[in-house]
Amino acid sequence: MHLPKVPTLLSAFITLLNDRLGETIVFPLLPFLLERFTTNGSTLGLLAGTYAISQFAVAPLIGALSDRFGRKPVIITCVSGSVIGLFLFAVTVSLNWNNFLPIWGTGLPLLLLFIARVIDGASGGTAATATAVLADISTPENRAKTFGLIGVAFGLGFVLGPGLGTALARFSVTLPVWAATLFALINLFLVIWILPETLPKKARNSFIRKRELNPFTQLRLVFINPLSRRLCVAFFVFFMAFNGFTAVLVLYLKEAFSWTPQQSSQAFVIVGVVAMVVQGGLIGPLVKRFGEWRLTLTGIGFVIAGCILLTLANTENSIPMVFNAVGVLAIGTGLVTPCLRALISRRLNATGQGAVLGSLQGLQSLGTFLGASAAGICYDLLGQRSPFYGTTCLLIIVIALVSGNALPRNKKQPISN
Repeated sequence: MHLPKVPTLLSAFITLLNDRLGETIVFPLLPFLLERFTTNGSTLGLLAGTYAISQFAVAPLIGALSDRFGRKPVIITCVSGSVIGLFLFAVTVSLNWNNFLPIWGTGLPLLLLFIARVIDGASGGTAATATAVLADISTPENRAKTFGLIGVAFGLGFVLGPGLGTALARFSVTLPVWAATLFALINLFLVIWILPETLPKKARNSFIRKRELNPFTQLRLVFINPLSRRLCVAFFVFFMAFNGFTAVLVLYLKEAFSWTPQQSSQAFVIVGVVAMVVQGGLIGPLVKRFGEWRLTLTGIGFVIAGCILLTLANTENSIPMVFNAVGVLAIGTGLVTPCLRALISRRLNATGQGAVLGSLQGLQSLGTFLGASAAGICYDLLGQRSPFYGTTCLLIIVIALVSGNALPRNKKQPISN
């Protein structure tokens, strides 16, 4: 590694880590942070989904601006937005609004929380732009090795975030949000001071077409290939189901079993550790032995089993049952996510890989918003366990979509423009 690359790799790594920490620290504590303002699942689901839909709407613009003006100004803007969003969220949940708000103004804190999530989500292009930085400084031969930083940063984020939340919530449930804000601020200082610009002016795109800024236009690329269309629908439904019920999972644990913030964060620590083991060490040998198609179906089966375990938990056995359930869920999603992406990738020619696989992120964000919103409504109207039953039904649909798609490796169809 050449010395000039060290500041670039460090900045990109911290940016990727910040992208995960901002979510994984706050998410397990969300129902506890909101309990002074609302206790219904619909609001929680919408708040959880607001980040995803904001990211979905703005992601194409951030990518285009990154190609037009360079990586550094876009990363600085995105991380600044993350700092502002987290700071506004932290201030809102920390203030005692009863001291200076009239009765008719009690909706203001919730409005501020939604605004904070919109700001944080709309500036959520940090991961994509940091990935572009890594691509800029890599050769085709060492790109896979450099991209390993992405997996390390995301894995650490899923473990350190809930772990830090568990430790700090013992003192105050709002303290983890301030910690996330501080880390985002450190990230901002790093990218301002030490991150060099990695995209030369001669390599920049001087013309941005309006249709490239429409997130729904980008999704068209996902569905125009008949060989990958069915699996792309399965990908969308899977994330709508999985991210839907996880949006209300902590609320379920809090209201059904009187779990504390520490217990909820510990459950997500288990998810992070298991996911790191599966995706970091086991997925390669498992794919060689069983193939992506079988592992995708097996992973969906694990997720269904985890949902069933959650519905069987009661006040007496909630701790072992839930911890086992989230471990099973982590195994399942750790198998499904990389294997389903690989199945889609195998149906594409090399020229269509980047566009379609990039559009899958938008599909995932849209599915997260729809799933979280629907799960919150079901939680309020149909009962606490209804989101888990709904997820099971949707996952059966995913199994039907994936079944029969064990395509030979050499059967690919080009992407048409």
